[in-house]
Amino acid sequence: MQEPHAAAPVPVEERLFSLVLALLATEQGLTKSEILSTVQGYRQRYSAFGDNASLDRQFERDKDDIRELGIPLETIETPGDPGNNQSLRYRIPKGEYDLPSDITFSPTEIAMLSLAATVWQQGSLSAESQRALLKLNSLGIESDEPVIGYAPRVRIRESSFDPLRLALEKHAVVTFPYLKPGEASPRTRTVAPLALVQHHGRWHLSAEDMEVNEGRTFLLSRIVGPVITTSKTWLPPETTGHAERSLRALDALWESQVAVVSVEPGTDAATRLSKRAEPTSDTNPTELRLHYTDVDVLADELASYGPEVLVLSPERLRTAVLARHITTRDRHLDAPADGLDNG
Repeated sequence: MQEPHAAAPVPVEERLFSLVLALLATEQGLTKSEILSTVQGYRQRYSAFGDNASLDRQFERDKDDIRELGIPLETIETPGDPGNNQSLRYRIPKGEYDLPSDITFSPTEIAMLSLAATVWQQGSLSAESQRALLKLNSLGIESDEPVIGYAPRVRIRESSFDPLRLALEKHAVVTFPYLKPGEASPRTRTVAPLALVQHHGRWHLSAEDMEVNEGRTFLLSRIVGPVITTSKTWLPPETTGHAERSLRALDALWESQVAVVSVEPGTDAATRLSKRAEPTSDTNPTELRLHYTDVDVLADELASYGPEVLVLSPERLRTAVLARHITTRDRHLDAPADGLDNG
């Protein structure tokens, strides 16, 4: 008797999209078990009587990603059962996800939006999403109709993702140009892909570096050219568990690296960073402690806030942010006064 084929993996964008739709669909919220057993991307791997620990961790990471996208995700305790994590309910309050009341549209813009809404209404709920809502209804959870028209701002994957995914399926060795921070030009890397994982909203490739015969993790945003699939193949000694091991390593790195920053109250930096940081003390809410995986990625983000953020530690991060500010200043000093290149 042949074993049944495993369910096809659900792309992360579809899983996050389905999760947002489900959390918007009911005012009373959903428990974690209701989400894992019904929502597209979770239910395919959910076991009613088995171990769902890895799925649990996936949901926790997805919650962080949704919040990083600016979507207000609420956690509600069940009355009479405070502190019980199993009875917590999750929801996205539609009133906080609507457009601000002061935004208006011209007649032409409204016509275009109406046309787009017609297309969206026909295509926004896939068959899988409709089945999930029906299943939620069967559990006695009423879903409100205005889930149509809500589209999460899901990040677009890097162009290297699809060729790496195909190479992963074929166990094929690939080459690509990889630019590390501080280097003047990219270096061609030859690797055997082991797993593609998303960690705190960014895609990473876990791979065997064929030049040194050691495992490496590559940030996809640093692949600066085409991924070339070679005719060579490579099978690792261990055929499973690569994604889990990679995520554990990234989690450990994230936990071990902490930055302390000071933010200006009421600024965009204070609003955004406080959502994923914690104050260093109760008496100083503007001094925040941030965990991070990559110092250069965090430096890019903090530098984008300009004077709204001051890095207190570590020194390496402080230096990296300062270097970005100096580069920005120098570029403006070199620019022609009228903003035009009159060369």
